[in-house]
Amino acid sequence: MIHMGPPSPSRHALPPPRHRRTLSSTIIEESVAAAAALVQKWHPDDDAPASGSLFLHATETEHEEAQIFLRAAAALHRAMLFFASDVTHGGDGLVQAQALLQTAMRRLDLELQLLLDDMTQSDDIRAVVEAMMAAGYGKECISTFKSHRRAALTTELQPLLGLSPPYHLHKLTWEQLDGSIIPSWLAAATVAFNSLFAAEKDLCDAVFAGGNAAVGEAVFAAVANDQATSLLAVAEAAVARARRAPERLFRVLDVHDTLTEVLPGLLFVFGDSSEVAARAALVVAKVGEAARGTLGSLEAAIQKEPSKATAAGGAVHPLTRYVMNYLVFLADYQEGLALLVNDDYEQEPSSSSSPSSSIILHRLVSVLLGKLEAKAGCYRELALSYLFLANNTQYVANKVAGSGKLRGILGDGWAEAQSAKARAHVGVYVRAAWGKVMAAISGAEPPEAVEQAVMEAVAMQEQWVAADEETAEALKAAATAVVVPKYRMFYRRHGAAVSLTPGDVTTMVAALFAGPVGQV
Repeated sequence: MIHMGPPSPSRHALPPPRHRRTLSSTIIEESVAAAAALVQKWHPDDDAPASGSLFLHATETEHEEAQIFLRAAAALHRAMLFFASDVTHGGDGLVQAQALLQTAMRRLDLELQLLLDDMTQSDDIRAVVEAMMAAGYGKECISTFKSHRRAALTTELQPLLGLSPPYHLHKLTWEQLDGSIIPSWLAAATVAFNSLFAAEKDLCDAVFAGGNAAVGEAVFAAVANDQATSLLAVAEAAVARARRAPERLFRVLDVHDTLTEVLPGLLFVFGDSSEVAARAALVVAKVGEAARGTLGSLEAAIQKEPSKATAAGGAVHPLTRYVMNYLVFLADYQEGLALLVNDDYEQEPSSSSSPSSSIILHRLVSVLLGKLEAKAGCYRELALSYLFLANNTQYVANKVAGSGKLRGILGDGWAEAQSAKARAHVGVYVRAAWGKVMAAISGAEPPEAVEQAVMEAVAMQEQWVAADEETAEALKAAATAVVVPKYRMFYRRHGAAVSLTPGDVTTMVAALFAGPVGQV
């Protein structure tokens, strides 16, 4: 807003000439008189001018008058220069022309505000700006432009972000950040850096194209820099609040993916050497640091899991479920993950061409499998140890096979190899669980000793569980294939002396692993 002194009571009445009139002075005085009439008609202090605006919603005739007004303002500026050069006789004319020009500029400042509120007539905005700057009122013009466009950007961004500046993120819980602030930021940043700021830069470039290009760049920076750095600060603070908790990594990766997406546009609009570009680089670095730290925390947490904390009945361990579900989600961030951690994970010679995301996931799942081996060794019964390994290894294989992205990262044959290991564990489990029965039959022990061995083997396994129905069927089929044929031969020799028939043994094996299977 331009603040100028009140007009004189005579409202720019022309003083009588006090010097000998020349052709030039006559022309100038006539132009000032014509401008005075037009300025009077569109005086900014009038409550109800002839029309609400010189430019907005104007008819063709009214719009022509707006162009005349701009030319009149230019004429008043030329008159000032003319009278200023006449140090002997131009004093009164200079005062009059200056007063008129100030009033005309106040009118154009008002028009600029109206046009910036409407934003449908960008050519008129440029015309008003050029007229004000040409008349020496660039400072006032730029001040009005900046204040209006800053307010407009705030109005556009605030509903997207759901926050009003200043952003008191330190008062928000992680649940609030995770539930609403970060999702809103993801959308707001995408719209802002891909659309709003680019449009604002185009507007500044177009409006201030008539002058030095640096003017438009400076105006854009004044309008948009604070808004952009505030958006980046929200991301920076949210990532800092993640505190390397593994379950919060996905929000960190969401922020990284969004930053990666908008960074090219950000650099193009704000410039590689801008304050905003420097802040964006800092935030990206902090996001990377947070992601790497979180992955390190996850790996450490797996390694520190107490080996003696086993799962009852050889079931799938909660750690296995957590890590594998985590890796399934993590595989969705393959590209961003590779960018984030490429420098922190050394590639093994056998996988020198693999992306770092593959190495990371291989590493995490290898740490998990190693921990499962350690847990298996803590069971008292050898059979239960291998049942635990069979269940957990098959669960891992199923998770990989069921996730297209995770399967693609670890390799098509990886899940099949784990399934083969699970089948091998099943074989060892069967031999260990039914070893006494096989030994009793092969050792020609008394029939009652064989029956007792069968009952003990069944009783031992009654509370043991399978990872899923498919694994349960595989376990029972393997046991049936090993036990029943030999027991049938035993029964043929000692049928009169035993009460358990081969059919009974088959039924008893089939009844195992009938309890609830684990959840995904």
